[in-house]
Amino acid sequence: MAGGKEPIEVRFRLFDGTDIGPSKYDPSTTVSALKEFILARWPQADKDIAPKTVNDLKLINAGRILENNRTLAESRVPVGEVPGSVITMHVVVRPPQADKNKKQLANSPKQNRCGCTIL
Repeated sequence: MAGGKEPIEVRFRLFDGTDIGPSKYDPSTTVSALKEFILARWPQADKDIAPKTVNDLKLINAGRILENNRTLAESRVPVGEVPGSVITMHVVVRPPQADKNKKQLANSPKQNRCGCTIL
C-alpha cells in the first residue's frame, strides 16, 4: 500500500445510479468537504429528491456511514481496495422532515393495529 499522501480518486454514486466524478482528493479532505463538493455538483435536471444542506447527505463506503469530522484517509477501507483504483462511495439523501406531520402524529390517539405475517 502507498504511503497515504497520494491523491485518492473517488466517485460518488447517487441513489438513481448516476455518478458524480471521479475526482482526486487529498487524503486529509474531510467527509464534510466531500459532501459540500457533492452538493455543489448535484444534478438539477429531473431530480425529484435533492439535498438542501450537507446534513441532508450521507456517504457510505464499504457499508459504513462516514462521519463528517473524519478525513478521507481515515474513512478508507484498507482491505479489498486495489491501489490506484477509483473508490465508489454511495450517496443517500435524507428525505425532508415534515414537522407538522410529526406533531400531528404525536398528538393523535394511538390506534390498535394488527400485524400480519405471511409465511
